Amino acid sequence: QVQLVESGGGLVQPGGSLRLSCAASGFIFSTAAMGWYRQVPGKQREFVASIRSGGSTTYADSVKGRFTISRDNAKNTVYLQMASLKLVDTAVYYCNAVGPSWNSWGQGTQVTVSS
Repeated sequence: QVQLVESGGGLVQPGGSLRLSCAASGFIFSTAAMGWYRQVPGKQREFVASIRSGGSTTYADSVKGRFTISRDNAKNTVYLQMASLKLVDTAVYYCNAVGPSWNSWGQGTQVTVSS
């Protein structure tokens, strides 16, 4: 079955950087669109970034120029490089994979931006 395992979250100061990873298994990774979403308590999960199988990327306006999504098809892994982190970036970050007839989520990794 599809499995997505996020890692790399943690505590970082404002202006700092983190790199999230999502290790995927159970499907043909190279053909799937991959994405990152985030959620804070009491709010809906929101889109952060996505990358298609061909490598094209899309970003939320709030993270453009600061976050970079990438994928390594040889390692079945998608990354989210986050720079210039702000307090408002604090959230649980979820990895998402979309196939022809399915949509799957990881368990999430906490990112806390605090001084």
